[in-house]
Amino acid sequence: MKILQNFVAKESASGILLIVTTVLALILSNSFLSPWYQSFLHIPVEIRVGSLHLDKSLYHWVNDGLMAIFFLLIGLEVKREILEGHLSSLRQIALPGVAAIGGMLVPASIYLLFNLNNSLSVDGWAIPTATDIAFALGILSLLGQRVPSSLKIFLMALAIIDDLGAIVIIAVFYTTDLSTLSIVVALIALAVLVALNRAGVIKKAAYFIVGTILWVSVLKSGVHATLAGVALAFTIPLNAVDEQQRPVSPLKEIEHNLHFWVAFFILPLFAFVNAGVNITEISFRQMAGSVPLGIMLGLFVGKQLGVFGFSWVAIKLKIAKLPEGCNWRQLYGVSILTGIGFTMSLFIVSLAFSDDSLFQFTDKLAILLGSFASGIVGYLVLRSGKKE
Repeated sequence: MKILQNFVAKESASGILLIVTTVLALILSNSFLSPWYQSFLHIPVEIRVGSLHLDKSLYHWVNDGLMAIFFLLIGLEVKREILEGHLSSLRQIALPGVAAIGGMLVPASIYLLFNLNNSLSVDGWAIPTATDIAFALGILSLLGQRVPSSLKIFLMALAIIDDLGAIVIIAVFYTTDLSTLSIVVALIALAVLVALNRAGVIKKAAYFIVGTILWVSVLKSGVHATLAGVALAFTIPLNAVDEQQRPVSPLKEIEHNLHFWVAFFILPLFAFVNAGVNITEISFRQMAGSVPLGIMLGLFVGKQLGVFGFSWVAIKLKIAKLPEGCNWRQLYGVSILTGIGFTMSLFIVSLAFSDDSLFQFTDKLAILLGSFASGIVGYLVLRSGKKE
């Protein structure tokens, strides 16, 4: 329970910081400081080691590099939860698992309903399937004792499964032309990581050195580099013993140390470089296009219908049970909160539409509006319920 409390506390604080950095990015991109903001995003950052050459803008270093650390943290959390946490048994995983499936299928279907016949926009079907756990838990924290801890656990488990689904989607659907040599190097690095795990190696530096090679090779392979973070996480031991035969957990140590940097540096910086939409150049007519409508309705309508609808069916069929101390109204309120896509939705939109200006930034604004509506309405529904 202490791990959960620490997790919620940090994610809640991160949610507030995400709001601040998002607002700051919007102010800068819609003021006389817009040229400065754009120049900041395109600062060139170059690394050369022998024949290895990595030359990207700051924007791409954040999305391809720092977000790999974010995905490393997600991978660590998923592994821990599966092995000994809230996803370690069928009974525990039933409700959030079914809810997460509904929360991905229905939003994707709504988006495709608007965009299936448009070859340019159809790739964005996964944008409204995501849930931003930092924002969602941040809003839950504002409600205090009105929300039972079982519901917070449900949301956290659902978001973790949601993230796992996003990882699979990115790996399968957002992979570009592949480099055979880079993939071979990546597979060798992954094999070494597995061997280190099997050999009982607990030195974290060993995993990070090989993990860096894995990240570079994946970056060059055509598979998105963030997936290297997940692969690295799954090879780090959860439980092991040191030279004195004392129990240690390299996974938990890394997870604990990464939380601060991800919550208070990586995610806010990601929000700052991705949320700066110039709304002065966007009209209501543009926002009525198939892409922004598909995203907004997918997040605000699709997520709540999918999560609550699939949960209701699972509970009525006795596949799962309503979280302890929770009523239907509270479950519905949390279902609305899952429509806060933000971080992962912004990340997926950068993969689906590599040209940021393809839809005149209406896609990113749609994410912000859909997430904002989900947060406000979800909070009001939960706030209007009786205090437990």
